[in-house]
Amino acid sequence: MNIAAIQNGVVIDHITAGKGMTLYKLMKLDETDLSVAIIKNVNSRKMGKKDIIKIDADIPVDLDVIAYVDPGATVNIIRQGKLVEKRAIEMPLTLTDVIFCKNPRCITSTEQELHHVFRLTDRNEKVYRCLYCETKAGG
Repeated sequence: MNIAAIQNGVVIDHITAGKGMTLYKLMKLDETDLSVAIIKNVNSRKMGKKDIIKIDADIPVDLDVIAYVDPGATVNIIRQGKLVEKRAIEMPLTLTDVIFCKNPRCITSTEQELHHVFRLTDRNEKVYRCLYCETKAGG
């Protein structure tokens, strides 16, 4: 399978296989009219299999969202067909309005203008908890 190289844009590489669509949705790329290629389960010498997202537009990307989904991913900035920057990312200490608290009793459920803030409580297990009610993200 061949996906054309991009001239100006962003390539998110080394995404753990199967996490590309989650990242695509959390980055809200489905809400844009940008040209985006999601390549799933690509063979990788380093990872076995991986996903890749190519965005054919020079847009800012939220590194916190990427790090939340897959802190092992890399972000490559492409300009005039050449790699100009390669960013390794780290898990952020806090996430604001990236994920939302599922606890119906949380204050964020009733106070609409309140930001959904999660803080990293366990880096090894990649656990984030709501700042207000301590509910674990995703559960």
